[in-house]
Amino acid sequence: MLGRISRESSAHAALAAHDAGWSGVAAGSAVISAVPDESTELLDLGTMTQALATVAGIDDLAAVVHLGHPEQPSPALEQALLDGDPRLIVTAAATVGTQWVWVAPPGVVGGQVVVDEAGMRDCADVLRSMGVSPRLVPTATPVAERAALAGEQGSLVLERSRVPAGWTEVPGSEHLGEQPPVWYGLLEARGAWPQFSAPAQVWLAFGPSDDHRGSLRQTLGLLADAGVDLQHLRSHPSTYGPHVFFSSFRCPDVAVLDALVAELDARSVSHRTLAVLPGDRFAPGPEALTPRWVGA
Repeated sequence: MLGRISRESSAHAALAAHDAGWSGVAAGSAVISAVPDESTELLDLGTMTQALATVAGIDDLAAVVHLGHPEQPSPALEQALLDGDPRLIVTAAATVGTQWVWVAPPGVVGGQVVVDEAGMRDCADVLRSMGVSPRLVPTATPVAERAALAGEQGSLVLERSRVPAGWTEVPGSEHLGEQPPVWYGLLEARGAWPQFSAPAQVWLAFGPSDDHRGSLRQTLGLLADAGVDLQHLRSHPSTYGPHVFFSSFRCPDVAVLDALVAELDARSVSHRTLAVLPGDRFAPGPEALTPRWVGA
């Protein structure tokens, strides 16, 4: 059985799961789906915290979550995973083409634009570039209620499969479909990370045993000695004193990850493997930054 976080677009999450062939039901399980059709709708698991706790607590249940990007994880997801049950891990990644459209009743142009939380996350920059100031509503808001909020002269941004009968796309809607695909992952509760003999993207959180000068350098030295391709590193304060660090790197096989973790254990470095995502390259990549350095 598959679920999603309340704020996530069920249409996009279900499409990602369908295209990737994911299933939350173990082979031979008697568990049945809690929704009529998992190809278009996923079980609402509540907030991020509630969803992670539910996945950890119920057998045969997995969640489809928004990743950010395999090489540059969403900070909110990283932190929620590390704050959650130690068995939680993301085990697969897939993209889905954006399904967002901007629609209104025939002949309507302008007025109030109603959009939900997932739509705002994915489309805010494009909408603002067109001079739109959206009205945000919870993702769970029914389409009929959104239409009522928009009023007779308003419009909606929502998934193509949910467009009200008779509504049509307005000028500028095509720009929403020009955005890069959205990355989703399969979140499970497992006793150990998956075995992999080909390259995979690994998310590893770690906390040096003490926060002295050079402690991070020593831990990063272990990563360098392991020969992994570090692509992401972020720090966050920890209630235990030293900072916690989130990393993402390309790992050639599970033996390298096993050896790296053994070295961390030997040096009393706390750690959690938050994701193992099979794949050597994840295209499209994270949005690139064009830096302007001093003196350049």
